[in-house]
Amino acid sequence: MSYIKTQEEIQYILDGGKILGEILEHLTTLTVPGATAFDIDAVAERLIRDAGGRPAFKGYRQSKRDPKFPSTICASVNEEIVHGVATKDKILKEGDIFSMDIGMQWPMNCGKGEKGNGFFTDTAITVPVGKIDTKTEKLLSVTKKSLEIGIEQMQIGNTVEDIGKEIERYVAPQGYGIVRQLSGHGVGHGVHEDPYVPNYHDRSLSEWKIEPGVVLAIEPMITLGTHEIEVLDDDWTIVSKDRSLSGHFEHTIVVTENGPVVATRRPGEKK
Repeated sequence: MSYIKTQEEIQYILDGGKILGEILEHLTTLTVPGATAFDIDAVAERLIRDAGGRPAFKGYRQSKRDPKFPSTICASVNEEIVHGVATKDKILKEGDIFSMDIGMQWPMNCGKGEKGNGFFTDTAITVPVGKIDTKTEKLLSVTKKSLEIGIEQMQIGNTVEDIGKEIERYVAPQGYGIVRQLSGHGVGHGVHEDPYVPNYHDRSLSEWKIEPGVVLAIEPMITLGTHEIEVLDDDWTIVSKDRSLSGHFEHTIVVTENGPVVATRRPGEKK
């Protein structure tokens, strides 16, 4: 499989990403004290299907031996970094932070892409539930800015190595934990493609060139404590080993002749 996308494929990814960004922005308005992850997830699935797509994560598994992921969104609260399941008993409360990671294959039945059902985009945001303290606000601010720093590195002539190097250069001196066992990735033809895109400096990626047609999902995962992780008993939810709070932001980015274009930019989002 070629990981360079054609102009036609890129247009599908840009159009689908715009829809997904709009959906995620709407979901942020639902993250209020008393809301359940289950109810937010139901809205997410309805909006994706109404737009002519399908949830990329629901039913996903890495191998036939693994359980299928049960939710449309990965719904992660506080120390949950990623892959939290959107259950009815996950009730948001004042002072929480809530991460929503959402993927979509779009448009269904178009005759292009995987099984003729279009192309994949992937995006995430961590939002405060009500009022949060200043230390947590800064965690989210740093994580979000680190994503923008990574996006800036997606210039023709750079490499994937540059992305993680610059994110680490910004984050590490501030004392935060950069999760190392989870990373961004290529996206478009599939949910996850090569290369992996870590949020720290990995010299082995110096040969992976940024060029027109490359599509990457960059997703910094930053904690207030350790970079180490654990998987909970549901076999999906990944938490910080020391149970420190975690921020997670993600965008799907297309490399063009004129530089990076963020496919999943939300309507109200400032660069």
